[in-house]
Amino acid sequence: MSTQPLPLEGITVVAVEQAVAAPFATRQLADLGARVIKIERPDGGDFARGYDTAARGLASHFVWCNRGKESVAVDLKDPRGLALVRRLVAGADVFVQNLAQGAAARLGLDAAALCAAHPRLIAVDVSGYGATGPYAHRRAYDMLVQCEAGLVSVTGTPEQPVKSGIPAADIAAGMYAFSGVLAALVRRGTTGRGGPVEVSLLDSLAEWMGHPLHYGMHGGTPPARTGLAHAVIAPYDAYPTADGGLVLLSVQNDREWRRLAGQVIGRPELAEDPDFATNTARVAGRAA
Repeated sequence: MSTQPLPLEGITVVAVEQAVAAPFATRQLADLGARVIKIERPDGGDFARGYDTAARGLASHFVWCNRGKESVAVDLKDPRGLALVRRLVAGADVFVQNLAQGAAARLGLDAAALCAAHPRLIAVDVSGYGATGPYAHRRAYDMLVQCEAGLVSVTGTPEQPVKSGIPAADIAAGMYAFSGVLAALVRRGTTGRGGPVEVSLLDSLAEWMGHPLHYGMHGGTPPARTGLAHAVIAPYDAYPTADGGLVLLSVQNDREWRRLAGQVIGRPELAEDPDFATNTARVAGRAA
């Protein structure tokens, strides 16, 4: 077991957070050694606590996103509670919040106000749709953002679109908030100053849709929903076997295709067949 200190030991994070996106970001900071102080509502805490009781009586989402943290219940509507949070923030390196749009500003906990008061602070705002624009005031839900970003359009079968089985938009935003904090800490080590980090669920998941976007823009047609199959790689699917089962084949390049044809299915001539020799040809003739 390593005796080296964790990379973020000595870093203090204060988080007014709930659900998945912000808690997932701060949990990763905690995993790297940061002290994370989670501020929760006094009337039940983070509502993700109530999603289920699968994890030994606790909610699986909550356990996944909140390990390694300290927690305190604070009423932000009470001036004494708000003053307590401000004192905690004054001694912190990082502040993270994913309150409803406008709530942080009303409380004086928005990134602009906090960074002006504490120049070394890194202040992270996690929102659904960003601070400006026509959707800024809307509440964001993972399934809606999966639809709005286009993920659902390329997930599922030709007959039925489906959402991802995990909260992909929340996870994407949490990952970018986490990496944004790391980048800001590096910059602070050079300049001595913190600054704001702004992350939205829609922007984060839209970035993950770069491949379908470029394929549709430059290829002329958007990728189709293909179930387990890959829209632009073949063979890449579940294929029926002679005994009634299924075998999963995932070939990433022509070199792997030649090995599959010659060493696995015993048809080395297919590797040189013009109808199958390249990925483009295999996709065009995948029905064969």
